[in-house]
Order: sequence, then C-alpha cells, then structure tokens
Amino acid sequence: MTSSSSQQRAIEKLRQAGGPLRTSQILAAGVHRRNLYALRDAGIVVRVSRGVYQLAELPPLSEPDIITVASRVPNGVICLVSALHFYGLTTEIPRHVSVALPRGTTRPKLDWPPLLVYRFSKTMFEPGIETRKIEGVPVRIYVPAKTVADCFRFRNRLGLDVAIEALRAGLAERLFTLGEIMRYAEICRVGKIVRPFLDAMQ
Repeated sequence: MTSSSSQQRAIEKLRQAGGPLRTSQILAAGVHRRNLYALRDAGIVVRVSRGVYQLAELPPLSEPDIITVASRVPNGVICLVSALHFYGLTTEIPRHVSVALPRGTTRPKLDWPPLLVYRFSKTMFEPGIETRKIEGVPVRIYVPAKTVADCFRFRNRLGLDVAIEALRAGLAERLFTLGEIMRYAEICRVGKIVRPFLDAMQ
C-alpha cells in the first residue's frame, strides 16, 4: 500500500467515526503509523490526547477530557464529580476526571487528563452504568441516581455539601425519582444517610 493510499484510508476511517479514534483502531484499518504521523504533521489530523486522534476539520470536542478517558480506559466508568458536571448537578469545576474501576484493575497510564481513580467492589461497580454517545464516542457513565448515591458514599472525601446540592438539583430536574435514589442509596449502603435529606426536601 502506498503512503498516499494509507493516508487516505486513515482519513476515511476517521471521517466514518465522526469523532476521535485510538491509534490502535486506526492502525487496525491497515494504516501505517508513519502515515498517521504524516497526517498529523500536515495538520490534517490532530492529536486529542496521547494515542487519540481526530480529523482537524471536525469541531472541537465538547468534553475532551471525558472522551479521552472513555477512549483510553474502556473498562472504566465516569463517576462522582465528573458525572455530576456532565449532568449539570454541581457548581464544582472538576480538575480531574473521576473514573471508577473494579477492584484489582491496573491503574491506567495517562499523561493527560489527570485522573482520580476510585476502586469499586463488584456489587458497587456494576449497577447503574449506562453508555452515552458524546461526539460519536461511547462513554460509560453512571446514571444520575447512582452518581448522587456514590457522592453520599464518598461524602468525607468530596464534602457533604456536594452530595446534598446534587440530590436537590437531581430531584428538581426530575433526573431521578425518590424510589430510584433510594434504590441506589441502599446499594451504596448510604440509605440511612440519604433518607433524612429526602424527607426534608419533600
């Protein structure tokens, strides 16, 4: 395969994706690494993060940090303050991407963005995961009710005010019902903590 045909194949692969792809995904389409780098050097392809590329003609990513983590850590789940920010349930501006991983998983090696890794047991990790498409990239993230329950679980690290603000906002925006938040609160073993706040908000 000539350099020009290899580069064209890379462009077609990225255009079909409509968003960023990992280097491994591009190379799997029969593109040589040097041709990918030539496209980058020519300004046709831009590096979103280490090992993640997209066409320069596409608009900038709306959630570049989350998309990068979703691409580089496919077994992780966006959680806690990062998920709250995505759903508009916090005034906090995340300085890291919070990602949940099953216990025993090797810590991801990313130079950017900075990560806060939380280890969840299987019973805490699996419930409440949904997949959202952001800029064409599948992103695993906890549903709002599970996110808020997790914030109460990690209240000593995040601050109780963050959890209460998210609970109030989620109910006001009807992102979850009382039953849903209590179901996840019980899963996260914070039902007795969440209940008084729910009663006060009714």
